[in-house]
Amino acid sequence: MTVPDLNVLYEDNHCLAVVKPGRLLIAGDKTGDETLLDLAKQYIKVKYDKPGDVFLGTVHRLDRPVSGVALLARTSKAAARLSEQFRNGTVEKLYHCWVNGVPSHSQQTITDWLLKNSTQNTVQVVPSGTPGARDAKLTYRILEVQGKRSLLEVQLHTGRSHQIRVQLSSRGWPILGDLKYGGPRCEDRTIIALHSRSLLFQHPTKKEPVFVDAAIPDCWKDVFHLSRDSH
Repeated sequence: MTVPDLNVLYEDNHCLAVVKPGRLLIAGDKTGDETLLDLAKQYIKVKYDKPGDVFLGTVHRLDRPVSGVALLARTSKAAARLSEQFRNGTVEKLYHCWVNGVPSHSQQTITDWLLKNSTQNTVQVVPSGTPGARDAKLTYRILEVQGKRSLLEVQLHTGRSHQIRVQLSSRGWPILGDLKYGGPRCEDRTIIALHSRSLLFQHPTKKEPVFVDAAIPDCWKDVFHLSRDSH
């Protein structure tokens, strides 16, 4: 068995941070397709010659077409402590995305109420007080503009399903390639221009801050027809 081609950003006995390619699931679903978790378990098993099953816990999720930093836990204690940090909102999460349109404000914090339709796997912005809706908050700032497109840096203050995709689209700034939420079609329909750029979290045992980041994929320039000097 060979070591999988995994882009590892940070690794110790408690945590494993890797780059998730767009189009790859983090964990299994009804499709039965290979997942990042499968590859990471194989990586640990081969690298450290682990017998039997390898424990790895997912502590947060990225949508399938989204790329970027993904954090996994190597022990159940680390999984519990990291999951609690994500639930409490103490993990700093930054994303980069290309959208259609140019926001009128260079930086802004926006808040909405989101309601998920689990049957259709879609989310929509709804009025405050709608049964089942959850509050969603993010802050964006414009990093670059190319014609009628903008590169945004987004800081998530909550972690709702499809949050960035829905909140930006509802204001007329859909993410490139995100057909589900009104984005323009691109050459590769398995990815969208949304990338988990960095995570800042507290190490589950050392109680020290850990920062991990991943550059935007090179393929974006061709897939989304961006200029060569874009981020």
